[in-house]
Amino acid sequence: MVKFSYVYPGIAIRTTLENSLTVHYCGLIQALMNKSSSVVKDLDPTNDLTFLRIRSKKNEIMVAPQRDLLLIVIQKA
Repeated sequence: MVKFSYVYPGIAIRTTLENSLTVHYCGLIQALMNKSSSVVKDLDPTNDLTFLRIRSKKNEIMVAPQRDLLLIVIQKA
């Protein structure tokens, strides 16, 4: 089953997750995206982070940052 959220910095605009999970995932993923983007910029200032995919034994998390929001997709691995 696929779960997703559209997140404007700090606010979930649309989600199929429970509210508590939405808040939990959004906070952690936004922090991870900020750090990941910073690392990409440090390695090469001309590059941007365009997509982040994390896979674990249970879930796969995919994040597509846009100008004003993040699209977060969580699916079973």
